[in-house]
Amino acid sequence: MTVKVIAFVTVKPGHEDAFVEAARVCVAASRAEPGVLHYELWREAEGERRFVFNELYADEAAVQAHMASDHFKAFGRAARDLAAARPEIIATQPVDVAG
Repeated sequence: MTVKVIAFVTVKPGHEDAFVEAARVCVAASRAEPGVLHYELWREAEGERRFVFNELYADEAAVQAHMASDHFKAFGRAARDLAAARPEIIATQPVDVAG
C-alpha cells in the first residue's frame, strides 16, 4: 500500500537559502531511490520560512529505506542547525472513496 508523507520544516530567519541548498542534494538522491514515487520540496507562499516536503512511497519498506539512506541522514544533520523547531511529519495512507 502506498504511503504519503508530508513534512513541514520551519527554518530559522536568514537560513532559508542554506536549507534549500542542503535539501537539493537530498531531494535529487531521494528521487533516484527504488520505491520513491514522488519527492518534492515546496515553500510556503506567505511567511517564506516554512518548507513542505511532499513525498510518495510505494510502501512502508520504501519509507524505511529512505530514512536509513546516507543522503537522508546527512540532510537531517544539516537541517538540525537550520531549523527553528523539530519538523512536523505526517504519514498517511490512501482512502478509497471511489469504490
